[in-house]
Amino acid sequence: MHNIEPYYNWRSLYIAAEDNRSPFFGRHYSEFEFSNAIYDHFIHPQWDDFGSKTLYLKVLFVDYKKHYCIIELIGEWNDAIYNDIMYLYRNVIEMMLEMDIIHFVLLGENVMEFHSDITDYYEEWFDNLGDGWIIGLNFRDHLMKEFKSLDLDYYIAFGGGFNEMPWRKYLPDQLFEILNAQITKRLTI
Repeated sequence: MHNIEPYYNWRSLYIAAEDNRSPFFGRHYSEFEFSNAIYDHFIHPQWDDFGSKTLYLKVLFVDYKKHYCIIELIGEWNDAIYNDIMYLYRNVIEMMLEMDIIHFVLLGENVMEFHSDITDYYEEWFDNLGDGWIIGLNFRDHLMKEFKSLDLDYYIAFGGGFNEMPWRKYLPDQLFEILNAQITKRLTI
């Protein structure tokens, strides 16, 4: 896992550590010192710790005018033991909501497991979006089954066209426009 880096091709467009409105503003990263781990597996030092013991993220892009952000995740999403959604919501999402971010893209191909618990934070997040949305891209099939068993698909759109999205071939604005059109079409059917 130590060689899985957050997607870096958009770094010329946005760096969360240089954005004074970002929860990660002012962070410094090492390319050589591995200090964060998921269980006994070190992860690349470019991933951001937000309070979870098993889930890390990287805010890849934020557009404050179009009100969206793209977040890449890695690890095990464990609400049952570690209450990861609480840390994600309280330490990252709430700050973004205060900046009028209402469209969230969660990139899940590096999330290996999901352990569910109650849906309170998902409900709160969804209720605070207004006309916004949360889309999960490329989560593994067994994770989507877990999401569906807890009815998280009521709050996070995933599956279908969102499950095999080749997001890396787009610039952030292109990806946002494609996803916004897809979710709008899905909601009007």
